[in-house]
Amino acid sequence: MSAAVVGHSGAPELNASGVSLKLPRFDDGGRVVGTEVRELNAPGPWLAPSEPIRSRVAFAAAHVVPHVGAENVPGAPAVVDWDATLAYRHQIWRYGLGVADAMDTAQRGMGLDWAATQELVRRSATEARSVGGAIACGAGTDQLDPAAVEPGQAGLDAVIDAYREQVRVVQEAGAQVIVMASRALAKVARSADDYARVYDAVLAEADQPVILHWLGTMFDPALAGYWGSDDVDTATATFVDLIKAHQDKVDGVKVSLLDAQHEIGLRRTLAALDGSPVRLYTGDDFNYPELIAGDDQGYSDALLGIFAAIYPAASTALQAFDADDAGRAHAILASTEKLGRHIFAAPTYFYKTGVAYLSWLNGFQTGFQLVGGLHSGRSLAHLVELTRLADDCGMLLDPDLAAKRLGALLMTNGVDA
Repeated sequence: MSAAVVGHSGAPELNASGVSLKLPRFDDGGRVVGTEVRELNAPGPWLAPSEPIRSRVAFAAAHVVPHVGAENVPGAPAVVDWDATLAYRHQIWRYGLGVADAMDTAQRGMGLDWAATQELVRRSATEARSVGGAIACGAGTDQLDPAAVEPGQAGLDAVIDAYREQVRVVQEAGAQVIVMASRALAKVARSADDYARVYDAVLAEADQPVILHWLGTMFDPALAGYWGSDDVDTATATFVDLIKAHQDKVDGVKVSLLDAQHEIGLRRTLAALDGSPVRLYTGDDFNYPELIAGDDQGYSDALLGIFAAIYPAASTALQAFDADDAGRAHAILASTEKLGRHIFAAPTYFYKTGVAYLSWLNGFQTGFQLVGGLHSGRSLAHLVELTRLADDCGMLLDPDLAAKRLGALLMTNGVDA
């Protein structure tokens, strides 16, 4: 293992596309205060791999695309455009990454209901088999209404039964299980022992090693106090004890706390465990370049929502790691860092809006929409800045289309750029 590479030297050189776009500039109150003419860059030098990626295990957590004319409004059942949704996953597989499906990026608990989730899991797993792509899917408890689940043994049993149902769906589809954090469990659990009791029962159902997901409150405020404590060190000790007790059932852990130093410490703790290895899949969409590059004591693998937005660049970087060119690999990832930090800016749980927006700009969905109406989660000023940052790192894959679509969005919103 090589030491981490620092700095952004060696970032990909971008060429001009010949497409110009007039962009508005906004003040802090959202008022247009000027414009700029920008000549967009051509896409970066992204390459699909000719052989499997070896240096890191990497999953992109993909979003779902709705039918543009359907009633995908807040509180309504999701109506998914399956052709577009699955075509996006094929793009990720083509670039050599695995797909992490039915996760928070797919709007679990934020528009994607359990009926649509089951269909997504089955369809995605079938498509993965057709191309030999890696697939892991979230199993949670979101068929339960947390408000209707009461603390005590009956509530814990309801959570266990809900987890078991979802684990069976994922396993029967042929996908790896990602055990997602549960809002219902966060509500009914009263101690670390309650978490241990539930996860003991869930992991007993696993027919192959799973990925455990620790999702922080910046992604879902309803998960406060997960693992039985608001103190991160105390919660981490409970989490590690659970892993030790079920090490043969745990392939790895996905940690989404946006705390690089905590992740590095946990990664080193896991590496020191006796027995079967346990991977640390970074879920840190702020600090992923340094965490994936690693240091002389190891590196993180990846299970990231930002990889669904930057999968061509992520794949090209991982291929550079395979070629023992850690400097180039880190530089490619670092060149996307500002974009990642913007997409995942607070309130972080609206990052799905940015992922879908970039998908729309790049032509992978006909409309800028999300199920549950979540495309309204970011301001126009946020989206315009996202466009600038995506262009800065070569992630506008069809500059002419991106310019036309952003121009139409600005006009629709009454901005004459």
